[in-house]
Amino acid sequence: MDMFMWMFGLLLAFCLTPRVQGDDETVCGGHVDASDAGYITSPGYPHEYPPHQNCEWVITAPEPSQRIVLNFNPHFELEKLDCRYDFIEIRDGNSASADLLGKHCSNIAPPAIISSGPALHIKFASDYAHQGAGFSLRYEIFKTGEFGLLLSEFHQPVGCDRVPGFPDKYPHNLECTFIINVQPRMDVTLTFLTFDLENDPLQVGEGDCKYDWLEVWDGLPQVGPLIGRFCGTKVPPEIQSSTGLLSLSFHTDTAVAKDGFSARYNMTVKEVSDTFHCSSPFGMESGRISDDQITASSSFEDGRWSPRQARLNNHDNGWTPREDSSKEYIQVDLHFLRVLTGIATQGAISKETQKSYYVTTFKLEVSTNGEDWMVYRHGKNHKVFHANTDPSEVVLNRVPLPVLARFVRIRPQTWKNGIALRFELYGCQITNAPCSEMQGMLSGLLPDSQISASSVRDLHWSPGAARLVASRSGWFPGPTQPVAGEEWLQVDLGVLKTVRGVITQGARSGEGSTSAENRAFVRKYRLAHSTNGRDWNFLMDSKTSLPKVFEGNTHFDTPEVRRFEETAAQFIRIYPERWSPAGIGMRLEVLGCDLPETTSHTNMATATSPLHPAEGSITRRAEPVPVTTPSSLIGLCDFERGLCGWSRDPTAELHWSLHSGGGSPGEGRGQEVPQTSQDSGSYLFVEGSPKTERARARLLSPQVEVERGPICLLFSYQLRTEAGASLRVLLRDADHQETLLWALRGDQGPLWREGRTILPRSPKEYQVVLEALFHQSNWGHVRIDNIHLSSTTLLEECTQPFAAFPPDMTDQRPADFGDERLSNGRGQTDRGSPHLERSTPVPTSDPPVTPESEKDNSWLYTLDPILVTIIVMSSLGVLLGAVCAGLLLYCTCSYGGLSTRSSTTLENYNFELYDGIKHKVKINQQRCCSEA
Repeated sequence: MDMFMWMFGLLLAFCLTPRVQGDDETVCGGHVDASDAGYITSPGYPHEYPPHQNCEWVITAPEPSQRIVLNFNPHFELEKLDCRYDFIEIRDGNSASADLLGKHCSNIAPPAIISSGPALHIKFASDYAHQGAGFSLRYEIFKTGEFGLLLSEFHQPVGCDRVPGFPDKYPHNLECTFIINVQPRMDVTLTFLTFDLENDPLQVGEGDCKYDWLEVWDGLPQVGPLIGRFCGTKVPPEIQSSTGLLSLSFHTDTAVAKDGFSARYNMTVKEVSDTFHCSSPFGMESGRISDDQITASSSFEDGRWSPRQARLNNHDNGWTPREDSSKEYIQVDLHFLRVLTGIATQGAISKETQKSYYVTTFKLEVSTNGEDWMVYRHGKNHKVFHANTDPSEVVLNRVPLPVLARFVRIRPQTWKNGIALRFELYGCQITNAPCSEMQGMLSGLLPDSQISASSVRDLHWSPGAARLVASRSGWFPGPTQPVAGEEWLQVDLGVLKTVRGVITQGARSGEGSTSAENRAFVRKYRLAHSTNGRDWNFLMDSKTSLPKVFEGNTHFDTPEVRRFEETAAQFIRIYPERWSPAGIGMRLEVLGCDLPETTSHTNMATATSPLHPAEGSITRRAEPVPVTTPSSLIGLCDFERGLCGWSRDPTAELHWSLHSGGGSPGEGRGQEVPQTSQDSGSYLFVEGSPKTERARARLLSPQVEVERGPICLLFSYQLRTEAGASLRVLLRDADHQETLLWALRGDQGPLWREGRTILPRSPKEYQVVLEALFHQSNWGHVRIDNIHLSSTTLLEECTQPFAAFPPDMTDQRPADFGDERLSNGRGQTDRGSPHLERSTPVPTSDPPVTPESEKDNSWLYTLDPILVTIIVMSSLGVLLGAVCAGLLLYCTCSYGGLSTRSSTTLENYNFELYDGIKHKVKINQQRCCSEA
């Protein structure tokens, strides 16, 4: 009997084994139709997913013009480890080769993802170890209407929505997202009609909801800034979006269910005027700023001096802290970024004791997130604002340099009898100015796939983290010691736009870090734009005709707005030039508007440019470098599409040949050239042979316009020779007279190198001549590529990595072209060139030769050095004496010269509020020098 039972059990186990194995190998993936909303989850969710998974889904919308939105459940858990083993990958198309929208792991759910077309490709992979709960996402059509967008359809300008089941109890385990997106030049305002969610009895502060809650985002959920988290029965205040996109995320747990909420959103056309003034009251006095938006470090214990009583002209006391101390503050959350331009303050008279209290001076602190604060500075010192001299009158202080902030703190410094404060804040929204709409970095409408950079430190500080305010980290480039002008951050706006400005912000490299070494920002930068992502132009400074250097940030959290002339562009690049000791760190938003329908655009031609390597390094092809002047010559020629307007000199004995792709242009002696990336493209070359003695090849540029320059000429070259060859740069005017600017002689090795020289400003047109000269009959070659006339390179760096002339030949480099220092064409240069050339690696020691035309002006070089020193020092002494005498005379005459009248004029200087304060305003009596 025991044997029978043992055999039966063995047979049963054998039969059940295949079924158990089949259950473990869960099939996942497939094609999904997004006509109806649905869910995709990892196998086994919310329990651990199996190992060795490789699941792929393709979600397709029914119409080619439709887009798809994905929203992830916050319960998200995949093995971390830089997403190398377990991950979910979303691509913007129907295949695994489409553009990557995001690759995610760890325990932080991705933000909402929106496709640019009608398909999304999703891949989930896991290895053999460390499984987690996985993911769950909801997919649906990203609906847009004429007036707005919601995940449930609305077609009228004023829309209403309510929680599922309203007015009955809402369901458990709910994750709902409502998205309202308005057309450009429209505002959206959300007003709650009813609100009843599960209350948190242990709630400490506003937004500390643990069970059921509603989150409102100024942009896409988990991407844009969080405006607030709400629960309980208190109706949230009226909310307005600054980005044109407002999102509501509703979460419920498994326990108590309430009635939920209903809300109304209203779209209005934004009135934008070229004459607007940034001086509107934000709403302390009117009540538009709610009580919940006003907080303080402390309040007086009797409850009659709370933060909500700090409204300007409030008749019931004001705000008073528990203790009169300069550590106390009162704070306002404006809900989104605003430009702060002024503060009006009052004291208060106690209703109980009739005693007066007021603040006499205060400091201002600002923040974008409520955690990282900056004390407002004017110059190098903290700005101390002079406030009231009595408890009733309103004193108005202008913010000297308007500041961009969401959170504003007033910190009293001195007071009379005690601290008591009522106040109003003044300013405007960034989008109130013409053509200043945010283009989607902050809100999340621009996906991560449209944000790129020259390099990235790692995944945590990728270009996708470069969103203004919304990101808690930022973009950091790869090199720990970056080179000015080589790193860049780029935004693709998707379509051609009119760009009017940018907002930049610093970044921090450690989440929650308080170390100054981890807080980085860019102090100065240049800005380039493009219509196609290949041809780039810098924004130019009208005074210098050079690329404009914009002032960046002085603090890693406080944003700075920089506006410029309207420019048509799809791509924007920021090139950092100076940065903080912690390095380059940046967050960004682009300001602009849709193009006028009548705007037309001309084609721009620029190709790829070499980087600027240090001496002895290899010149390599890099990202496109912007064109910087309007001349047809200005730009880069890499010979991929011909000669770019350059031409061969028909009078020369040799001719430049064009090598198009492939390997080296020829085989034989002198051709031992390593096959670098440069050799795989196109370049010009000329070969030496026994028949090329004293022969030259010359390449002529198009005409350089009058008064154009100074400009830096950069080019890549390869110079190989056994018996002597030269490469030279000359200028040729309309009379065919030539001036030698740059020359190099002798073998330079097998590597591509870079030459640089300055093309001077000229009163007449000229051409640039690139000349290869073989001095003796022997084998060798000269190659040139990537000719670039750049005004982005600083002139003092334009002779790097080394000067082609020896140091004692400074007289051979003209400061201005078109004067007497000219050679007479080829007749002069054929005699071996009177200008000394540099031979590398062994420089020539021949003395410099001064042309006959320069001898009359060369007397200074023959003076004894000691005599020159005596003359200079004597002149300097006379000059210093005159300056000191003048300064002493000025101080004597002006002492006491500042009359009471002129002093009063300085004290009474103020600014006008265009919207007005409808009560008596006392001008700030601030002394001119009290803050020194």
